[in-house]
Amino acid sequence: MPIDPKIALGAELPSREFAWTPSDVQLYQLGLGAGTRWTDAAELRYLDDREPQVLPTFATVAQTLHETRPPKVSFPGIDIDLAKVVHGHQEVEVHRPLPAAGKATSTGRISEIWDKGSAAVVVQEHTITGSDGAPLWTTRSSIFARGEGGFGGERGPSAKSEPPNRAPDFDVSTPTLPQQALLYRMCGDRNPLHSDPEFARAAGFPAPILHGLCTYGIVCKTATDTVLGADASRVASFRARFAGVLFPGETIRTRIWRQDDELTIVATVFERDDAPVLGDVTLRFLSA
Repeated sequence: MPIDPKIALGAELPSREFAWTPSDVQLYQLGLGAGTRWTDAAELRYLDDREPQVLPTFATVAQTLHETRPPKVSFPGIDIDLAKVVHGHQEVEVHRPLPAAGKATSTGRISEIWDKGSAAVVVQEHTITGSDGAPLWTTRSSIFARGEGGFGGERGPSAKSEPPNRAPDFDVSTPTLPQQALLYRMCGDRNPLHSDPEFARAAGFPAPILHGLCTYGIVCKTATDTVLGADASRVASFRARFAGVLFPGETIRTRIWRQDDELTIVATVFERDDAPVLGDVTLRFLSA
């Protein structure tokens, strides 16, 4: 059986040492569309050669930036065909502003496994510690594996949050490029679902789709630029559920509600009558 919850639940994942440079940060943020306003001083802070400011969502690619092979969904007690897997949710919590260059160690575990009947949800948690021994960030993410449920486990939570019942404080449209996925995949996510039309069709999509984590990063950047004065160091955490697909070249509509030190966000596809792409989006931030 592809999932053995007795082995998988709570299993520790291999620790990993990794490093990054300002060029890595620049590449990631270019993959999100940074530099569109190429003469704007705030925008160019993301692309500074020596000390680019770092979006917290860089944490999602920092360990895999230099990988060139498609990822495998293989963990203790888990072995799933990549074509059956989609990203469920992603959360990044930063413990201090991410440096433009550094070395770190990742430790992780399978924290939850839910049986949805027709599918399984596997949740991972990783803690990243800098070379000085102090924590840098924590990530939590889930994958949704079609056809892998029915093993008798708990169904898990299913509640979805709703945005405030009022007009958003901000409503922003962000176009993506036709080659956005081909650029973003240079950050280490070589899943052919985002580049190979034949693979995408076999997985049930009419064409390659944009990486969910690319959309995730774009929306975080949009909120940071719009509400936080383009100051990435103010972002304390960013969480989102992947609610739909975005095709490269489409436009992300980001609606933002602000309350105290938290933003509630809904991201949809402008060209497809606001079809959802990210839901349950929350950004917590520090005061200026």
